[in-house]
Amino acid sequence: RDIEQKEKNEEMRKEFLANVSHELKTPLALIQGYAEGLKDGISDDPESREYYLEVIMDETKKLNTMVKKLLTLNEMESGQETITMERFNVAEVVEGIAQSYSLIIGQKEGKLRLKVQNPLYVWGDELKIEEVLSNYISNACNHLDGARIIEIKAEQKGEQVRISVFNTGKQIPEEDIKRIWDKFYKVDKAHTREYGGSGIGLSIVKAIMESLNGRYGVNNYENGVEFWIEL
Repeated sequence: RDIEQKEKNEEMRKEFLANVSHELKTPLALIQGYAEGLKDGISDDPESREYYLEVIMDETKKLNTMVKKLLTLNEMESGQETITMERFNVAEVVEGIAQSYSLIIGQKEGKLRLKVQNPLYVWGDELKIEEVLSNYISNACNHLDGARIIEIKAEQKGEQVRISVFNTGKQIPEEDIKRIWDKFYKVDKAHTREYGGSGIGLSIVKAIMESLNGRYGVNNYENGVEFWIEL
């Protein structure tokens, strides 16, 4: 069993390094290419220079976000991250995050629907739950389509509180449902690259919810997708 576990860990390490290398390759190549272009004076007009600089800054921002997410995930998976369990009103957290995302949703011509029972007291780590919901809402914004509706719900279900984030748009193919929680897994690579996604967000959700002994999941509907957690 020890040998099997060691081989499994080594396989996971190799896969992780291969994925990280692959994810870093594109932004680094773009940064290098555009920086060399600027140095060589490939374009002298201010508008083109501005565009080159914007690409470099955009790719640097994507790299920075990915590295921060990887560090968070590493801390969660290695058990180094401190979990603070406390009783708090999660309804206020949901309403606060929804309000902070309302501008972004508006910019994407989306409509926000909020259905929250208040108060809703749960046991958990408030900051970690904020991070989970932020990942869900960010995902919903990036995959918004169709009627362009994002619906956030929080309600009591027996001993549990269920929080869900639904967005109208494409369904997740059934063969991808189990794998979306894996590090670096992307259903639509081109679209993910387009909005600067790293394929790490849902892995962080998984790590957080498992550390809190909470449930999490995803449901396809005819007109869209719903991600949920239970505390």
